[in-house]
Amino acid sequence: MPDLAEDRNRRTGVLLMLLGAILFSFKAIVIKLAYQYDITSISLLGLRMAFALPLFLLIGFFRRERSATNGPLSRADATIILLLGVFGYYLASYTDFLGLQYLSAGMERIILFVYPTLVLILQRIIFKTAIKPVQWLATGLCYCGIALAFSSSDFSVGNQFTLGAGLVFLSAFLYSFYVIGSGRLAPRLGTVRFTSLALIGASVAVLFHVYLSGNTLFGFPWQLYAYGVTLAIFCTVIPSYLVTEGVRRIGANDAAILGAIGPVATIVLEYFVLDESLNLVQGLGALLVIVGVVIIGRSKTAVRT
Repeated sequence: MPDLAEDRNRRTGVLLMLLGAILFSFKAIVIKLAYQYDITSISLLGLRMAFALPLFLLIGFFRRERSATNGPLSRADATIILLLGVFGYYLASYTDFLGLQYLSAGMERIILFVYPTLVLILQRIIFKTAIKPVQWLATGLCYCGIALAFSSSDFSVGNQFTLGAGLVFLSAFLYSFYVIGSGRLAPRLGTVRFTSLALIGASVAVLFHVYLSGNTLFGFPWQLYAYGVTLAIFCTVIPSYLVTEGVRRIGANDAAILGAIGPVATIVLEYFVLDESLNLVQGLGALLVIVGVVIIGRSKTAVRT
């Protein structure tokens, strides 16, 4: 019975992680659509977090400490979570938004999704976490698939490709710490409490940035507010809780690898929304990513973090 319960818990975590990664992948598409209008990166990010902040506050308030299994929240815990929100979400999001000005949505995804490897390496360096051969196999398949999927795409926008790639890589590096932190703190403190506190901190930091930089959140066309609401609800609030719960159930290492489904989802979304091409090579790449995801999803020897 305990084995069946554990397997069910793991399958649920895999499904939550996949759904969260797919919703997050839609973010790049919405941002590219929003950039068709006259708006700065920080103002667009500000719209996203301004609409998301009330939802995080409400969810955090109504679901506060409902579970007896949640441990006490110390001042040190709260400080760490807020720092993860600011550096692992606000700064990661901002550098990602900046990078998308110079890259296609597809290239942004492939660079951003180096974070599974960064999670594995950083946990190995910081916490001496062992990396199972099955995790390396799944990672290798996912990245081979990603490389194939984007091998025939036109990645750059303008002539500042290197700048855009560097900004998105920095975003991946910062986000890796958020994934690691959620994998270690959410199981003890609770998914809702961790995510709400981290994203409230990130939202406040973004709004301060908007204010101090002299940008505004007012006077835009209604379409930009619609994109802001979409980014807030479907690309921020919902996937944030899904991903944190998925990480809590299956661990940061495997959750990060499963996130490689995101670039495949972006390929499909680009095809349907941005009229990008979809060819056989990209389809084969997508298949490799799915195989890697299935390996992790069926693995029972994954390292818990």
